[in-house]
Amino acid sequence: MMLAAGCVTVSDSRFAKEEDRDKAVKNYVQLGTAYISQGNLDRARLHLDRALELAPDDAAALSAMALLYSSDGEDELADKTFRKAISSDGDYTRGRVYYGAYLYGERRFGDAQKQFKEASGDTNYSDRASVFFNLGMTEERLDNDEAAANAYRRAVELSRGDAKSLLALSRVLVEAGDLSAASRHYSRLSSLMQQNSNYRHSPESLFTGIRIARYFDEWDRESSLALQLKNNFPDSVEYQQYRVLISNE
Repeated sequence: MMLAAGCVTVSDSRFAKEEDRDKAVKNYVQLGTAYISQGNLDRARLHLDRALELAPDDAAALSAMALLYSSDGEDELADKTFRKAISSDGDYTRGRVYYGAYLYGERRFGDAQKQFKEASGDTNYSDRASVFFNLGMTEERLDNDEAAANAYRRAVELSRGDAKSLLALSRVLVEAGDLSAASRHYSRLSSLMQQNSNYRHSPESLFTGIRIARYFDEWDRESSLALQLKNNFPDSVEYQQYRVLISNE
């Protein structure tokens, strides 16, 4: 009985140590990631090195270190460390999201698509709307317009009508020639902008609205949006596109 009691005590102590280690690793990773976002790479490296000393195969620590390498311009190390993180824990969705974003930045759109698709299947991930938005951007780069529209549509559904997702979906539907659907989503975006003063038109949102208005012969609305585009963004690509549009007609 004494021997059994001793074994329980040792086991409890081991689990307590593992729990303390896991908590410490998590804290180091959170601090390291925060320092990366602030651009303080030296402090970030200090915390992430400590995390990896405690848990060399921890997917979160490896993913954060890969972010650090990327921020430091160490692309080969970044890619290698991202792949190591995913190999260590294929279910660590945030690592796939980070890796997908890295691949997108490297213009490796096919590889990015695979990571975002895999990440989008995790129904427990807290920010699935952003995953689908990123997938939509990637599908656009691959000229998969229908897949892009489907991804943006899911982003709209999951975000309950996020402004950037509504705009992206409206724009893609305009490009696809589905102006009726584009108009519905753009109307939701316009309502959001009227209700929340923090939302402001961008050149993209103005030009998308102009194209929809022209299709439905809403001349007053087109004129209003065009005037805003001219006055607020005269040097934008979208204003140049608008000038070409009206000159051709």
